[in-house]
Amino acid sequence: MAAVGAGGTGRGSAGSMAAAAAAARKNNVTSFQRRGPRAGGTDSGGSRLVSIAGTRPSVRNGQLLVSTGLPALDQLLGGGLAVGTVLLIEEDKYDIYSPLLFKYFLAEGAISGHTLLVASAKEEPADILQELPAPLLDDDCKKEFDEDVRNHETAESNVKMKIAWRYQLLPKMEAGPVSSSRFGHYYDASKKIPRELIEASKWHGFFLPEKISSTLNLEPCSLTHGYIKLLQFIQRIIYEEGFDGSNPQKKQKNILRIGIQSLGSPLWGDDVCCTENCDNSHGLTKFLYVLRGLLRASLSACVITVPTHLIQNKAVIARITNLSDTVVHLESFIGSERETNPLYKNYHGLFHIRQIPRLNNLMCDVSDVKDLAFKLKRKLFTIERLHLPPDLSDTVSRSSKPDLADSAGLLGAGCPAMARGKRHLDF
Repeated sequence: MAAVGAGGTGRGSAGSMAAAAAAARKNNVTSFQRRGPRAGGTDSGGSRLVSIAGTRPSVRNGQLLVSTGLPALDQLLGGGLAVGTVLLIEEDKYDIYSPLLFKYFLAEGAISGHTLLVASAKEEPADILQELPAPLLDDDCKKEFDEDVRNHETAESNVKMKIAWRYQLLPKMEAGPVSSSRFGHYYDASKKIPRELIEASKWHGFFLPEKISSTLNLEPCSLTHGYIKLLQFIQRIIYEEGFDGSNPQKKQKNILRIGIQSLGSPLWGDDVCCTENCDNSHGLTKFLYVLRGLLRASLSACVITVPTHLIQNKAVIARITNLSDTVVHLESFIGSERETNPLYKNYHGLFHIRQIPRLNNLMCDVSDVKDLAFKLKRKLFTIERLHLPPDLSDTVSRSSKPDLADSAGLLGAGCPAMARGKRHLDF
């Protein structure tokens, strides 16, 4: 129908349609074809999603997505982190592995040419950017994954364990590079990002000690001065550089990646981690509420790390979770009994997905993957399904004999047969 002239009569329009059909038959193509994008990349006849470097639309709801810097995490979140949302990372106990996810997110922004905004109360933003991991080349990435696969196959061949048929039907996690279109990159945790790449990137830093004056007198307020200053700083960057659309960007549209480190810690002037009944218990929740309002109306995505293991009031943790779009938790094995347990010798901790986005949906999305674990190899930080080795021996292992003995003693009153002997149950 696109061949119909706007000002032509009925006869003229029919003639133009016949001419178009004849030309199409001559070229052996159909006359009904989808109109492609123009040379400028935009269509004046209607609104079209502008292509932005380092983004792609979601296949589920059309939401614009950016990569978190960890392809396995992108897969778990439905393709990536949605623009205009908050990803909350609950820090591990010793704050060893959560900074890696934080730096992967910023490194992905530097590689994709996005504008960075780094906020911290304990480290200089410039120092954080200098510690970002270096991108891993395709050849090195494939070599690293091939080596890991060979080691895994060798271990399996030595054990010769037999997996039950029902476990073979479970979907597999994508751990290595795929041959399809690249979205997100892999990074070498043992190397630092080139200085030239950081110098070529556009970034803004917010270091809390530089924003607060020692002689400042504040009136009582639920928001601490650090939260207020940070919100004003984020709002100014969004409005002045046109990420909200009110001040159109002169160049091609870009994404603002916001990274906030250890939000809610005592360094931010918040006592939510110090006492259970703190004076400004609603300061952190109000900050997240205002921040989400800024993100929803702008081309920006935010990653926040919070030391939730220090927050004594569980109600505050529940509010923080509800005010975030995506929540993940890293449970490290350091300092726990699982660190010396041989069953978990191939992993460094558990990876929990607390919440995933509920954008453009009336129902809550629930992740279909529950048992996840992470490990930090020589270069790569990977997320995998938790596979525990099966016990194929005919007798009970030494570690499980005391547990069976205790269970037999507890059930002795009701089950005399179990109380008499400490034998291994065949069923």
